[in-house]
Amino acid sequence: MFGQSKTALITALYCRLSRDDELQGDSNSIINQKKILSTYAKQNGFLNIQYFVDDGFSGTNFQRPDFQRMIAEVEQNHVGTIIVKDMSRIGRNYLKVGFYTEVMFRERNVRFIAVNNGIDSDKQGDNDFTPFLNIMNEWYARDTSRKVAAVYRAKGLEGKHTSSHPVYGYLKDPDNKYQWIVDEEAANVVRRIFQMTIDGKGPYQIAGILQSEKVLCPSYYLAQKGVGNNKNKVFADPYRWWGNTVEYILSRMEYMGCTVNFKTYKKSYKDKNRRPAPKDKWSIFEHTHEPIIDEETWHTAQRLRKTVRRPDSLGTPNPLTGLLFCADCGAKMYNERGKGAHGLPRNNYICSNYRKHTADCTMHYIRADVVEKLILDALKKISRFAKENRDEFVHRMMESSSIQQDKEAKACRKQLEKSKKRAAELDTLIRRIYEDNVGGKITDKRFEKLSGEYEQEQSDLEKSIAEIRARLDCFDKQSVKADKFLALIDKYTDFTELTTPMLNEFVEKVVVHQRKKGPRYTFSQQVDIYFNFIGMVKPSETKSECTKDKIPAEHYVAKSTSFAALGQYLQKQKGPSISLTFAEVEKIIGKKLCKSAYKYAAYWYPAFNRPMSNVIYNARFDISSIDLKRCTLSLRNCPI
Repeated sequence: MFGQSKTALITALYCRLSRDDELQGDSNSIINQKKILSTYAKQNGFLNIQYFVDDGFSGTNFQRPDFQRMIAEVEQNHVGTIIVKDMSRIGRNYLKVGFYTEVMFRERNVRFIAVNNGIDSDKQGDNDFTPFLNIMNEWYARDTSRKVAAVYRAKGLEGKHTSSHPVYGYLKDPDNKYQWIVDEEAANVVRRIFQMTIDGKGPYQIAGILQSEKVLCPSYYLAQKGVGNNKNKVFADPYRWWGNTVEYILSRMEYMGCTVNFKTYKKSYKDKNRRPAPKDKWSIFEHTHEPIIDEETWHTAQRLRKTVRRPDSLGTPNPLTGLLFCADCGAKMYNERGKGAHGLPRNNYICSNYRKHTADCTMHYIRADVVEKLILDALKKISRFAKENRDEFVHRMMESSSIQQDKEAKACRKQLEKSKKRAAELDTLIRRIYEDNVGGKITDKRFEKLSGEYEQEQSDLEKSIAEIRARLDCFDKQSVKADKFLALIDKYTDFTELTTPMLNEFVEKVVVHQRKKGPRYTFSQQVDIYFNFIGMVKPSETKSECTKDKIPAEHYVAKSTSFAALGQYLQKQKGPSISLTFAEVEKIIGKKLCKSAYKYAAYWYPAFNRPMSNVIYNARFDISSIDLKRCTLSLRNCPI
């Protein structure tokens, strides 16, 4: 046989025992299997015996260590005979068992014997019933899986924990294995992770801090206590924290005292990896064990996790990022930071749809320091009033919240109907272009492009509809939590400075409206601040550039400026407005304008080191419009 003597080949005695087999008693034990196989081998004169043993492995799993080691020996032509107690020891998948016994072993000239089933591949008559045995063995595995799944589901629906081990921060109660108790040492680390998240730190920053402070990672910590899935693992670095470990801890609802079952599932008992289940399939039971994190802190952390905050050239991300929204299109505001004109720092927000040109929206520009001041001023006023008039504050919040929710719910319902109508239109459009494609009216390439665009829009609409419906459900269930807001105010004693934790705990969102132009290049802008628990208390309005009393009377112009003649000319004009061509301006000042005057509209607006525009401003005129193509400018008289 392949150049080797029969006596030199291995006689493989294969034994397997799963956890389910253990329940049947000693008949399937490894010791019993070895005894049966060794006795059979000696009685029938088999030599060069080697045992291959897999203890604690399911028959549906063919990646068993010793089974794979045995197959490797078969592939190297080192095995002459394989003996098992019965067919089910090889496995409980009739297709795979059939492949090994009917194909591989035959091709490699390996004799296969199943003692209790009376099967011997050298005796053709003994093998007629083998395929049926394989099917019966697989049916047994499927039936066992169904029974185990039924017990697992019944246990989960009762609100009992279905996981083998508690999450980091809890231990099993010694007196009741279904009850979790708080492990204070680990729970303090969990509380700190949530607090650092509210302080504005990201998962990888938190992981770096914990690692630098030599805090034991969860897997090693649990292994030291003799629990978890890594009890026998050798850890190269017991202090190694990963960002995804922190994200995993932040995502667990169990820290609020909830039992969450059925978060994963298997499509088939043959699958070895579980898949994430949709959230609507989860079973959530509240108040089943002592919470480590309160509900408000957990939900605040989830909200903060949705916003990616990347450091830029100025260092840490702006804490306002993720809180500001455009009042017109609803998109998040984009933070622009860096060095502006003349090396001055720039830190402002604009509508992200405007920036990316993904929607027809305007800039909605606002400086970060203006938003911070508005929030801090509002917090000072609210906290002062709430502390001095607690009962009146609660009463007002109840009234304003009811009115506000009715208004928002009406807007949501209107948007929902609009989205549903558009989704129905897209179904019709997709059907029409399909018919046009079949009829040859449009090409396949055009059809693929249009159908792709329509399907993407439809997918976006479905997500939007789901979000709106969830929001409406929230309106139905939500009640004013003024008492929780008061508790939050009591937590902070100093409102002189707006800190990141204050911002994240107090503010739900800030809605920024488009700026409105005022006289002398000033703007007014409405900013709506929504607080956690109480919503929008009162719309805030500010002059985002400068208030009326801060309007500069004049801008600096050198006494010897060559543009003084234009200022003298404008001061003599009495009408409400005046139009001039660039040629007329050149005639008044007695020289040619520079190239920038013809190329950039900004040249004509007052700013640092712009003598021409500053002369116009000091003469009490504002620019109404600039037409660079026609080389004309319109000025508006702004008397004091």
